[in-house]
Amino acid sequence: MASIESFLDQSSTSLKICGITQPEQAKQLADMGVDAIGINFWPHSKRYLAPDAARTFLPDLSGRTVRVGVFVNADPALPLQLLEQGAIDLAQFHGDETPEYVQPFLDQGLPFIKAIGVKNAASLDHILAYQSDAVLLDTPAPGVYGGTGEAFDWNHAKSFMLEHPGLPVILAGGITPENASEAVRTLHPAVIDVASGAESAPGIKDLDKVSRLQKALSA
Repeated sequence: MASIESFLDQSSTSLKICGITQPEQAKQLADMGVDAIGINFWPHSKRYLAPDAARTFLPDLSGRTVRVGVFVNADPALPLQLLEQGAIDLAQFHGDETPEYVQPFLDQGLPFIKAIGVKNAASLDHILAYQSDAVLLDTPAPGVYGGTGEAFDWNHAKSFMLEHPGLPVILAGGITPENASEAVRTLHPAVIDVASGAESAPGIKDLDKVSRLQKALSA
């Protein structure tokens, strides 16, 4: 059974496929054993899925894959509601949220990830203030908030991981079937997070690419 604990376990690298827009593909990814899927609830994203549409199929995937809701500067009422309803297992805050923003989630013991765009080493100076269950390191994308298909300097991630070995790191930004094994070999992140690198078009997943990613992570 899929669990947040196994998903973020640092002894191996899990796979998260982000930006799911089609219920049937979500089910296919769960059938393939993908560790987690991400649903983007930011209305300006080209991979946006309305919460009401997501509620029609996410409950059926409970326990089969970790369901991550991606939010960008959202009213906290939405992620709180989706978590409390059991529609998602984990919230991912991918915008300009402050440590104060996440306090209600900490108060209620609700699990969340904080994403940071890594421009330089200083980008990570305040990440510990969020007390998140994991941190997601992505390519800076002002106004777009991820999904660019471009990688950042992984040396910054490596330095951060050496300094904070107990904090699970999710690596995102420009990961493809071609470079995923290198990412695992050089960084050993808890999770590889892929959106555009597993697509044929925005929001449409290429299951062959997903299979190749799975093989790269298990090699």
